[in-house]
Amino acid sequence: MPPEQPESSPVRRYAMLALKISVSLLLLYVLFSRIDVKELWATARLASVPWLIVALGVYGLSTMIAVWRWNLLLKAQRVPITFSSLLGSFLVAAYFNNFLPSNIGGDVVRIADTARVASSKTLATTIVLMDRVLGLIALVFVAALGATAIGRLHHAPSPIWPVWLWAGFFAAAAATTPAVFAPALFGRLLRPLTVFHAEWVASRIETLIGALSRFREEPGALVGGFAGAVFVQGALVAFYFAVAYALHLDVGFTDLAVAVPISFVVQLLPVSVGGFGVREATFSYYFHRIGQPIEDGVLLSLVAQAILMVFSLSGAAVYVSRSRHKK
Repeated sequence: MPPEQPESSPVRRYAMLALKISVSLLLLYVLFSRIDVKELWATARLASVPWLIVALGVYGLSTMIAVWRWNLLLKAQRVPITFSSLLGSFLVAAYFNNFLPSNIGGDVVRIADTARVASSKTLATTIVLMDRVLGLIALVFVAALGATAIGRLHHAPSPIWPVWLWAGFFAAAAATTPAVFAPALFGRLLRPLTVFHAEWVASRIETLIGALSRFREEPGALVGGFAGAVFVQGALVAFYFAVAYALHLDVGFTDLAVAVPISFVVQLLPVSVGGFGVREATFSYYFHRIGQPIEDGVLLSLVAQAILMVFSLSGAAVYVSRSRHKK
């Protein structure tokens, strides 16, 4: 039997939540103290509804491709599950991510929904982690492309040097490659963890090595997964561009190709609630660097996030439907 994991202290959990709320509120307070809120609201009221609908449709397309990518990785591991089931799980995960203090909740949903079919929580976790890794590498790749395009097309330096983004991309790819192409070696690197509970940890490491070996045998799944991740990130940039166009903001696609991925990376830091505050600060900082009002960055971030939250409510409907079906 695996060792019982001690539950985290409720006081510690509440303290961390209070800290995240404080960071989000503090950053939002600082930003709103530096902008004209009335002008911000006036600009928002002039938004083009048809273009906001277009943005919603683009985000829906990115969701479908993201589910396809997840399904591709599951198939590589011989885990049979219907696309509709994965779509429902993904929507519920999106709802949890947008309405819970941490993004981890969404991954827990995805793992729980596929662990039974995969007959292993470790295997389901490995697949979701691989999906996350491919998505993160694609984020940096799209940002590097955007920063390079700014210099080539506009003959002006990008606020973020492309060389740093390309270095981050190749470093992330290099760090991931050994795990896939030398899973046994990667497993040996994890062997010291067996000191905590030899049998239980060793069993999980063997499952992990087996999953990585199957990915090595199915390189097409990883290539397709990465291509799908790049498409998803490109679609998310297009989503933000459509929102910016609806708000009549003067920001180019290439600039958003840098700002949007970086905002997603920043949101991964566990220092805020739902990315609020840090996301708006990232957009306002980037807009300031390209000579645009910080109000535009804050407005774009808030309106885009509002659309994402409205879209994720479909996950709440799926969750309620599942609960009723189980009863």
